[in-house]
Amino acid sequence: MATLILQMMLVKIDRKQMNEQQKKDFIKNHKSRTTLLNAISHAEYEKITNRETTHDMFESLKMTHEGNTQVKETKALALIQKYEAFKMEEDETIETMFSRFQILTAGLNVLKKGYSTSDHVKKIIRSLPKKWRPMVTTLKLAKDLNTISLEKLISSLKSHDIELEKDEP
Repeated sequence: MATLILQMMLVKIDRKQMNEQQKKDFIKNHKSRTTLLNAISHAEYEKITNRETTHDMFESLKMTHEGNTQVKETKALALIQKYEAFKMEEDETIETMFSRFQILTAGLNVLKKGYSTSDHVKKIIRSLPKKWRPMVTTLKLAKDLNTISLEKLISSLKSHDIELEKDEP
């Protein structure tokens, strides 16, 4: 099919000379090519204009932006290291910390290197600064950290954060 489409594009075969399947293939390729080209920047367009088929264009863009398996693994390892080293800053709010955490876990999910919800809960608990130790102890005693949702954990932490801010001069 790719050679037929290429031939039609290069030789500009008259539509009257095409059979029905050739016409359908040509139209399908033309639509996908147009959609792809409309979705990218001019700089990206310049990189792929020499590709013969839409599939080749797509594969070229995919390799450029996603990289090969080695690149993906390197990205995944870097994100895993960031996840393992994740800590809440002393002057950071729960919302800011959780936003950073969500960005990190979203990146891991995209690369198919996800953790379970209970792993996330435990990681957040471990990442809290020392001033949060009483709250951590309370959470561990009151709730099963293997079953609590991230939303409930964050809600509890936000409530405690409000209490801490109220107590500070």
